[in-house]
Amino acid sequence: MTAPTPPARDLALADPTNTDPPRPTPVAHRALGPDLARGFMLLFIALANSHYFLRGASVLGGYPQDESALDRAVIWLIATFVDGRAFPLFGVLFGYGIARIASRQQDLGPRGVRRLLWRRSLVLVVVGFLHAVLLYVGDILTAYGVLLFLGVWCLRWKDRWLLVTAAVFFALNALPGDSSLSTSSEPPGVEMLPPDPLSMIIHRPPVSLLIALLGFLGFMCPFVIGLWAGRRRVLEQPERHRRLLRVTACAGLGAAVLGAQPVALILAGVVTTPDRASLALLGPLHDATGILGGFGYAALLSLIALRLQAHQPRPVVDAIAAVGQRSMTCYLAQSVVWTVVFTPFLLNLSGTLTVATTALLATGTWLTTVLLADWMRRTGRRGPFETLIRRITYRQRAHRKGV
Repeated sequence: MTAPTPPARDLALADPTNTDPPRPTPVAHRALGPDLARGFMLLFIALANSHYFLRGASVLGGYPQDESALDRAVIWLIATFVDGRAFPLFGVLFGYGIARIASRQQDLGPRGVRRLLWRRSLVLVVVGFLHAVLLYVGDILTAYGVLLFLGVWCLRWKDRWLLVTAAVFFALNALPGDSSLSTSSEPPGVEMLPPDPLSMIIHRPPVSLLIALLGFLGFMCPFVIGLWAGRRRVLEQPERHRRLLRVTACAGLGAAVLGAQPVALILAGVVTTPDRASLALLGPLHDATGILGGFGYAALLSLIALRLQAHQPRPVVDAIAAVGQRSMTCYLAQSVVWTVVFTPFLLNLSGTLTVATTALLATGTWLTTVLLADWMRRTGRRGPFETLIRRITYRQRAHRKGV
């Protein structure tokens, strides 16, 4: 049995004279659960992002409303199981990964760990900004970078402060406020669908800056819960936390599905769009229960990974986990597809594709990244952006195969 991991507050007792260079975790030593969750949830990220490019005579919450019965069914499925539910899972996994990095590198001491993570933060901000300007303006990597830059100070907090912080930010997400569920006949803005490269470069940077400075607030609750779970290695050692994971999966996903119904039924055109005051309540309900859904997905996929851990061979599972090991590369690859397909000065299909066909496009894009990631796994290759972030974070001069 693996020895218990020292808590984050014990970083202060680490030996600051240790001169061994920090290293990332070798692929052979990675736990299946987190990688499987990242890999599978990138399908949900693709479904959540792609429909915002669509035009329509009337658009509500990013969905054209003049659609067929099939499209309305797809809208209900995405609004119930995907929208606002996948991104919180990545927030949990992000915090979890940061906690594990801090634990593995504790010999650097608190200051050394902060510097290492700040280098990682810088990569996320720079790559995210370029991604937002050149490919997808809704990028969240910049928000993650800002979150990490500030979140390193949480590493030494006691558990109760992490849980209190999570509760406070969860409550903030649930507060009534202006809702994005407003009907519009306008197409996606110029920052989303720029008519020319110059417009893209002019209009996208301010949006990216706004997301970087404010977007991280929405991820704070999942992030600190991820730190808390990472201290206990909950997702890596699910056999020791079965009860917690089962309760979280049932309660989190149950709340997410039920809490999504008012918005999902409105978006699908099953019920009439209510007044603005009602939308100001229903939108935050959808978002807050989505955070619980993110926790539920993390728990469910960890339990599934526990069942699959000993199964051999497992080509499909290993291929999806390979996507999770190369999540940044696969996430950015999705944006290349959206750019080519929807940008007005390229294929310009935002007025042609429907919600259902866009969902097929998103699924096909994810399957392509699964094949690509599995090929890289079988040939011993890291994703190019994973290589970049590791070289800068750990100051590695050369990439070593399988590391």
